[in-house]
Amino acid sequence: MKSICVFCGANFNGDAALKQAIEQLAEVMVGRDISLVYGGGKVGVMGLIADAVLSRGGKAIGIIPQFLMDKEVGHTGLTELHIVENMHQRKKMMSDMSDGIITLPGGVGTLEEFFEVLTWLQLGLHSSPVGLLNVNGFYNLLLKQLDFMVEQRFLKSVNRDLIITSGDAIELVNLMDNFKATPEEVWFKNKNLT
Repeated sequence: MKSICVFCGANFNGDAALKQAIEQLAEVMVGRDISLVYGGGKVGVMGLIADAVLSRGGKAIGIIPQFLMDKEVGHTGLTELHIVENMHQRKKMMSDMSDGIITLPGGVGTLEEFFEVLTWLQLGLHSSPVGLLNVNGFYNLLLKQLDFMVEQRFLKSVNRDLIITSGDAIELVNLMDNFKATPEEVWFKNKNLT
């Protein structure tokens, strides 16, 4: 992987373990010459990951919609900053510029980004690995919900297995490096499963 898109929150809760995970992720990315592609913000977890990568001499590429630049939340010290019209263009460009996607802890917007690229992978629209950096079990309940969706036959287990998860940034990047996309058709052919 030459670039990883990181989805994360525009807020930071002050969690020392999360701060350490951000630093570790930046360290492994810069050490492997992997560029950061992210939402272009200077605030919250977004600002922390960008600054961590930049402080180590790495490349940080931001994509931000104009309305957020107008609110002065854009990071102006990045390697590259692309200003787009809207959130849809932002996500598409972030995905197009990346060889992998990692989701850090965040809020509703972070989950929306994660689920959209996961859906695109499930549908075969891209073949990039999609990872969750599960810091201190932050995503345990989400993963449990996905397992329940498999149990209830709303999600195929092969598609559930597309999500790469680790609480350790180095392990997560290693797992993503070895990823081979094997999504299955979404549509059930067995009438008993509809």
